[in-house]
Amino acid sequence: MSRGATRIIEPISANFEQLVNQLAGGEVERHSVVSLFSGCGGMDLGFLGGFPFGGEFYDRLPFEIVWANDIDRLACNTYAANFGDDHLHRGSIVDMLDTLPESADVVIGGFPCQDVSINGSRSLGEGERTILYEQMIEVVRRTRPEVFVAENVKGLLMSHGKPFFDQMLADFSLPGYTVSHKLYLAADYRVPQMRERIFIVGVQGDEPFSHPEALDDRMTAKEALEDLESASEDKDTSHVWSKAQRSPEQGDRRLKADKPATTIRAEHHGNVQWHYRLDRRISLREAARLQSFPDDFDFVCAMRATERQIGNAVPPVLAWHIAKAVREHIDPERV
Repeated sequence: MSRGATRIIEPISANFEQLVNQLAGGEVERHSVVSLFSGCGGMDLGFLGGFPFGGEFYDRLPFEIVWANDIDRLACNTYAANFGDDHLHRGSIVDMLDTLPESADVVIGGFPCQDVSINGSRSLGEGERTILYEQMIEVVRRTRPEVFVAENVKGLLMSHGKPFFDQMLADFSLPGYTVSHKLYLAADYRVPQMRERIFIVGVQGDEPFSHPEALDDRMTAKEALEDLESASEDKDTSHVWSKAQRSPEQGDRRLKADKPATTIRAEHHGNVQWHYRLDRRISLREAARLQSFPDDFDFVCAMRATERQIGNAVPPVLAWHIAKAVREHIDPERV
């Protein structure tokens, strides 16, 4: 069982919004969060908590998303369907800076990574998308959060990306902040996927951030997906799958039942992984499960847009463990 998560005895049927409203009703101080490059909301869901996944319930955390932004129209539609849009600012972050709150307790964001991804252009600091991390730094300068959390791909640590990553760390090391980073394997935190991502965390003061330790067990693809094996296609639950034929390498990759899935990609043109047992590719809902989204998370777009949203997302369960560590850093006396 995940540390701090609660084992589910009875199935939970309440939708996410009802759960959040119910669990947020107590007299608990909420820490304000500004969310950048929010996508469909994987990291936001992790910071909020209050959701079931894989037979466990990830407790509500004392955070409130007060401002969120993304430029992708369809991702914003999914975000709004699950979190509401009162705090959502659609469009380029460059055009939205003046709408920021004056201050925030936490700033989070997974800035676009295609320019450093192994499967991307590797244009590094010259890439228009990856240099958006500079906008995240500007948001930190303006809001002076107690903690900021930035997520990106493993490619930053490889030989082609290391000089750029070193510069990035230097840029994030703003006066008054202690900055650290860790390469996380999502499978180490009960996400059924061998996804590796870097998290850069900056905290005010000299006390370093304590990154959460890996857990003792991993969830396999079969554990995550077995109950859907006999389910028919259903657009209402996003249990629909690509009919793309077999193709070399990535397009012919089959899951292994007794292991976590390989990384769910955002851009695969329908060539998502094959089911470990069935003669079909995995469905959108199955891909979402492998990313640790609860089943009541509603993807409101067509197949290709939903594939991108799922593949680009930060796994909510991984984000929850990081958010829990952020809470412990901010409120050590309440742990």
